[in-house]
Amino acid sequence: MSECETLYIVGDFVDVWSLKRGIYWPQQHNDVIQKVLRAGRKGTQVIYIPGNHDEFLSGFLGDYGAVSVQARAIHETADGRRLLVIHGHELDAVVQNSKWLAHLGDIGYTILLRLNTPLNWVRRLMGLGFWSLSAAAKRSVKNAVNYIGAFEDAVVRLAKLEDRIDGVVCGHIHTPCIRKIRDLTYYNSGDWVESLSALVEHSDGAIELLQLSAESHLSLDLGGEQAVLSGV
Repeated sequence: MSECETLYIVGDFVDVWSLKRGIYWPQQHNDVIQKVLRAGRKGTQVIYIPGNHDEFLSGFLGDYGAVSVQARAIHETADGRRLLVIHGHELDAVVQNSKWLAHLGDIGYTILLRLNTPLNWVRRLMGLGFWSLSAAAKRSVKNAVNYIGAFEDAVVRLAKLEDRIDGVVCGHIHTPCIRKIRDLTYYNSGDWVESLSALVEHSDGAIELLQLSAESHLSLDLGGEQAVLSGV
C-alpha cells in the first residue's frame, strides 16, 4: 500500500453476514488487514467507520493504536473543503426496517458475485476482459436505479444538516461515483470486490475515483494524501 496521511475505511471491511452463513477466510484476507495495520505503523491515520455488514463494531468506538473506530467523521481537504464521511446504511430503509429482506438480498448478491468467477474464466479463454454479472444485473433493474438515486439524495440531505459541509463521502451501495447534487459534491467509493474502486485525495485537494483492473485489486496501491476504501 502506498503511503497516505489518512486512510478512511467506510464500512463493511469484514463481511460478518457472510461469515455467519459459513466460515471463509483465505490468506488474502489476512494480507489486506496486514497492509492496513502496516500503514498505521508507518504513520498513516486509519479511520474505520463501521457499516451494516460489520455493525457490531459500532459498540467499540474509540482509538486502538493507529486505528480509530468512529460512527462518522468530518474530513477537511487540502483545499479547505469539509466533507462528511459515513458508510450510508443509516439511510437505507431496507437495512434498518426489514433486515430479513436485506439478508435475503445479500444472499442473492453473493450468488451473483460467485458466478462472476467462472464467467470471467470463460471470458479470459475467449480473449475478453473482466465483466461483472452482479453489476450488470443491478444496472438493468429499474427499481435498483431508482433506489440508487433515492439513496444519493438522502445522503446529501443528511450532509446538509451538518455545519459548513461541502460534500459527503460514503459507500454501502457498491456504486462508485463523483457528482454534484444540489450544491454539495457526492462521493461514493464503491467497493473492492465488485467495482474494484476507491477514492484518493491528492495534495492539491482534488479527489479522484480509482477503478482498478481485476488483476490488481489486491495491491491497494492508492497513493495520494488521503484514501477512502469501502469493503464488501
